[in-house]
Amino acid sequence: MSTPLRAVVTGGSSGIGAATVRRLRNEGWDVVAVARRADRLQALAEETGCDTFVADLTSDADVERLVEHVRATGGLTSLVNVAGGALGLDPVEGADLEDWRWMFEVNVLATLRLTEALLPMIEASGRGDLLFVTSTAAHGTYPGGGGYAAAKHAERVMANNLRLELKGRPIRVLDIQPGAVATEEFSLVRFGGDAERAAKVYEGYTPLSADDVADTMVFMLTRPHHINLDTVVIRPIAQVSHTEIAKG
Repeated sequence: MSTPLRAVVTGGSSGIGAATVRRLRNEGWDVVAVARRADRLQALAEETGCDTFVADLTSDADVERLVEHVRATGGLTSLVNVAGGALGLDPVEGADLEDWRWMFEVNVLATLRLTEALLPMIEASGRGDLLFVTSTAAHGTYPGGGGYAAAKHAERVMANNLRLELKGRPIRVLDIQPGAVATEEFSLVRFGGDAERAAKVYEGYTPLSADDVADTMVFMLTRPHHINLDTVVIRPIAQVSHTEIAKG
């Protein structure tokens, strides 16, 4: 293989994305961390030695610039699609169309745009990986979660379709589906910056951390390339189903 192990990690400025960058760098991988916030990416680069690229993945022009940067700086073996998010807990009956539009843009269309753009380079490496971070919401629903669950269902179907369509080509398609994960921003974004409401989501039990999920993702990526952990569900022990959590 002519291309060293090199990953683009989206959502690299915080949470699961930043934790994945750290763990891949510890494994000796070259990493391009991608996010919109230049200051956070700079801090991560100083900490880990990763490459960085500031981009809004809902922008065709930004994605084109990112592809050119990756091509010019060494190619690629792996794309780790972490970027995404949820907004609100509105019922479908009272859905905010702009919230749903944002969730589909960042979870589905941005992921599709970047995956499609980088796929030729990943295949050219001879041992490619497409890793999607979806959610247990990708195969379950819950009251108030219609928009997020719909977006994550769509992202999961994208991964499943790719696995079929890339049959016989040297590309693994992996999907990790986390349950309850306490990161510094996911619930805070979901609830419009309401820190008290965000904190209550994780009260009474020990949720997963971003590093727990990143550890599992890096395990998936570092298996011998003939091994494909194509779908991994990861939850805290207290979360016995998508909707039921034992709280003390």
